[in-house]
Amino acid sequence: MKHEDKGGWRKDIAPFERPHMKHSVWQIINTVGPFFVLWYFAFLSLSVSIWLTFVIDLIAAGFLIRIFIIFHDCCHKSFFKNKLANEIVGTLTGILTFVPYHQWRHTHSVHHASSGNLDKRGVGDIWTLTVDEYMEASWLKRMTYRLYRSPFVMFIVGPIFIFLIDYRFNRRKAGMKERINTYITNIGIVGSIALLCWGMGWQSFLLIQGPMFFFSGMAGIWLFYVQHNYEETYYENDAEWDYVKAAMHGSSFYNLPRVLHWITGNIGYHHIHHLSPRVPNYNLQKVHNKNAALRNVQTITLKTSLESLKFRIWNEESKKFIQFKDLKQFRVKVKPRIIKAVDVE
Repeated sequence: MKHEDKGGWRKDIAPFERPHMKHSVWQIINTVGPFFVLWYFAFLSLSVSIWLTFVIDLIAAGFLIRIFIIFHDCCHKSFFKNKLANEIVGTLTGILTFVPYHQWRHTHSVHHASSGNLDKRGVGDIWTLTVDEYMEASWLKRMTYRLYRSPFVMFIVGPIFIFLIDYRFNRRKAGMKERINTYITNIGIVGSIALLCWGMGWQSFLLIQGPMFFFSGMAGIWLFYVQHNYEETYYENDAEWDYVKAAMHGSSFYNLPRVLHWITGNIGYHHIHHLSPRVPNYNLQKVHNKNAALRNVQTITLKTSLESLKFRIWNEESKKFIQFKDLKQFRVKVKPRIIKAVDVE
């Protein structure tokens, strides 16, 4: 599939890269408002049935995912035209989602600038090894990689570690502004938790926030994982890497039911998002429908996306993801031992 600009898709995208204040404000109202209402209803339901609380938590988790998309757009400066407005809303929604605004904005911008680049892996992406790298790795590294790529670690342990632990610390080379923003986010999280626990008790807080946090985090990691981790995705070495090809070949169109597109802020149109991160989430579908060339991409559905769970290793020769069981056809590459010469008198 070729994606040169013969169809004029660049000019089709340009008008949709400008955020509209009324759309952004309305999205905050119809997302954050219902989330707080559901949180309150979940609290009231504790005196009725724990199972009712669980159901409300599940619905609220969907709105928390949508709040994260607002946070995500603020990080791309695509939610508001004003930089300060993006920073304020981004920081506040970051407290709600347990993600520091400046820290995540940096790592995510690196992800966009290097997605699919084999020579620039390791920041803001999912750990991916090539066949050669895996075969040359030590047994400990292979075992660690297999554990990391297991569904249990990726989607059960992952949300807890990333959102509760990893995001609480600054990057090693973070600047002062980024560090301060992380501290503000942490203080906001701890302060709000302490206030809620004081007002309703820690048991009630955990029964409400726990499932809500876990399901939204798991769904968030799944969305990020599945939209880059399919069989014929895109990986190239730096010399051959191309930004447009990485966006159109290495990011899928996740064709979800309409209600799930709404909940996930249209992030399923991931190829459009990678092609132009400045397009607000409420314009992604419009861009996708505008030009036929932009629909000529890898499309996955809820059913077919489950196949991504079996693809773990990137084969540079076939340019496809393969399964662990496919490694049987490859030989372990043993590094030659270097024997130092010894002078014998």
